[in-house]
Amino acid sequence: MENSDPSTSSSPSSFKHPRQIHHRLRKFKDQAARHTIAFGGISVIITIVLIFFYLLYVVLPMFIGADIHPVARYKTDSDAQTLYLAMEEQAEIAMQVMDDGNIIFFNTRNGELSNKTSLDLSGQNITSITASEVDQSILALGLSNGHARVFKHEYKITFNGDTRVISPFISYPMGEKSIELDEAQQVISKIAIQDGEDALVMAAATEDNRLLLVTFTKESSMFDDEVSYEREISELPYPKSKIKFLLLDKEQRLLYTAGNKGHISVYDISDASEPEMIQTLQASTSDETITSFNFLAGDISLLIGTSGGSVSQWFPVRDAAGKEKLTRIRSFQANSGITKLAPEYYRKGFITASDKGEIGIYHTTANRTLLTSSVTDKKITQIAVSPRDNALLIQDEDKQFHFYIVDNEHPEISWSALWGKVWYESYPEADYVWQSSSASNDFEPKFSLVPITFGTIKAAFYAMLIAIPISIMGAIFTAHFMAPRMRSVVKPSIEIMEALPTVILGFLAGLWLAPVLEDNLPGIITFLLFGPPAILLFAFAWQQLPNQVRLFVPEGWQAALLIPVILIIGYVSFSLSPVIEQVFFGNDIRSWLSNEMGIPFDQRNSLVVGLAMGFAVIPTIFSITEDAIFSVPKHLVNGSLALGATQWQTLIKVVLLTASPGIFSAVMIGFGRAVGETMIVLMATGNTPVMDFSIFQGMRTLSANIAVEIPESEVASTHYRVLFLAALVLFVFTFFFNTIAEVIRQRLRRKYSTL
Repeated sequence: MENSDPSTSSSPSSFKHPRQIHHRLRKFKDQAARHTIAFGGISVIITIVLIFFYLLYVVLPMFIGADIHPVARYKTDSDAQTLYLAMEEQAEIAMQVMDDGNIIFFNTRNGELSNKTSLDLSGQNITSITASEVDQSILALGLSNGHARVFKHEYKITFNGDTRVISPFISYPMGEKSIELDEAQQVISKIAIQDGEDALVMAAATEDNRLLLVTFTKESSMFDDEVSYEREISELPYPKSKIKFLLLDKEQRLLYTAGNKGHISVYDISDASEPEMIQTLQASTSDETITSFNFLAGDISLLIGTSGGSVSQWFPVRDAAGKEKLTRIRSFQANSGITKLAPEYYRKGFITASDKGEIGIYHTTANRTLLTSSVTDKKITQIAVSPRDNALLIQDEDKQFHFYIVDNEHPEISWSALWGKVWYESYPEADYVWQSSSASNDFEPKFSLVPITFGTIKAAFYAMLIAIPISIMGAIFTAHFMAPRMRSVVKPSIEIMEALPTVILGFLAGLWLAPVLEDNLPGIITFLLFGPPAILLFAFAWQQLPNQVRLFVPEGWQAALLIPVILIIGYVSFSLSPVIEQVFFGNDIRSWLSNEMGIPFDQRNSLVVGLAMGFAVIPTIFSITEDAIFSVPKHLVNGSLALGATQWQTLIKVVLLTASPGIFSAVMIGFGRAVGETMIVLMATGNTPVMDFSIFQGMRTLSANIAVEIPESEVASTHYRVLFLAALVLFVFTFFFNTIAEVIRQRLRRKYSTL
């Protein structure tokens, strides 16, 4: 009888239904996983690309040249000749010193008169003028009767609601009367002034070819703030050519004179009672005349402009005998003859004006021409730059003023300043230097990336020098020779080391390991030199023992025997350290290295970094290498052994070749970690950006440099952007090596995949 119960009936479609659901669900999971992994991979690539372009976005503005924007053009009412032109800090008020003794303050944007003061010259003519190079606010006028007038232009800022009001005025730091410089009352043809903490010094060249040094020593009253001056006059030997320019440095130590045909004389005036000429030289060719003679900011370098359009930088350099000699460092060339030169106030840049109405903006350290532009078709007679270096005021021979806003944020940067040797002020020669800040406004920034890039490579080299042999040899023994039970303990223990925070390793390296190494340096060197041979000697001796003794230790557990051997070698090395130091190094190996070998010794040096960072890198290389060797198919190993090869032959000819892509990846990943490591090198190197491959010297790396200085850098400043450039260099460096490593790994995989 036919069964009609629907619960017991079945059809082919009803049996396939659950399986179809399972297949569809698995297909959905596969597609979801594939899309999720693809999305994650693409997201990583997009993130890396965005990081790269953000770094470029921050870095690129440094390499943009200067630009000027015209704001106003006008004439003032005065018919007298302008002797000196300056602006206050906000670039809103300008000051003119006229040859009739009037001092005119006017608005820079429209020429509107703000204030006017007349100096009492007692019927004398102004024959020379100079400004103090400390802040360029103190001026001195040389008069036709051998006297001088000293005054200071100052600006009082007040606020009327939200409106800033700048009120200019004149003060007289040495009194309102003129000061006698020359008792013979000869015309003061040239004058220089510097106001220091203890004395005000003036130098004067007279019309009858005498050079005077007048020192006004300051004497403060005990009961009030009144300052009196005690005058002392000295006469210096006059140079062989007529003095056209006269400069006195702010340290009141050196006096410079320049003649029309390029003859320069240098005087040592540090002892005002016995000044002496210490050098004479020729600064220009015979067919060129000196048209400008100024200090660069800081009063160390001289800028000499000529009628041929060249500007040269000179500063004192110590020779082999220890004497300072004024030396030509670098030159710049304008399109036409230089008429005026204006140094920037707090940077190592300057602006030139030419007889054809062109201006040029330059930076000495970067050896860079930032801008050349024609602003008028007339000869430029006066030029002034604002204290913030963001505005420019020019007067041409028609007495017309031209006011410009200057956009020049990062003049210090050039390819040569970043990657080439630069001859910095007060250095004996060109060098690679990183020194980003100083307490002085006259500081010359030194942004060479070479020392910190070198330090990065040096730190990685010493770390890998220690990590590679230990980790790879350990991985080979663990994967190929060690007993499985021992491997199950050793491998996880080493991998756990990778979880140890590097800040802890850096802390221990800097505060514990570095002093231990310093106190036991002979013992450390002895251990590193004789430890490996001693281990090999022990292994050889072990092989010579009878089989009954050797078989007492189970196969694969022999590595445990090395633990007491290494401890004994370390104990003996450290115990002999004082004896070795006393016998061979005069009881002070650090002095012996410095005095006998010429190798400076720093407590936090490359040896400390190599040990600490090598300890951090070992787990990474070991784990990946061990997995690669252990994953070599067993049939390859068994086949090699079956054909009569020994274990070492099988290891070298089969296992290592097959695992070589993984081993190479392990080394490159470890190298990448060493290059990018921050905390260990930050705490254990001393952070000295020196270029010395000595193992006893420290270094500064790119990553540590960024970590140290980025919190203190001003956002969008040159320093800030250079640090981002260092990050970009590190990014490109690691990307390049990882790419090369991946290419090599793929080639190794294809080459040995057929084994």
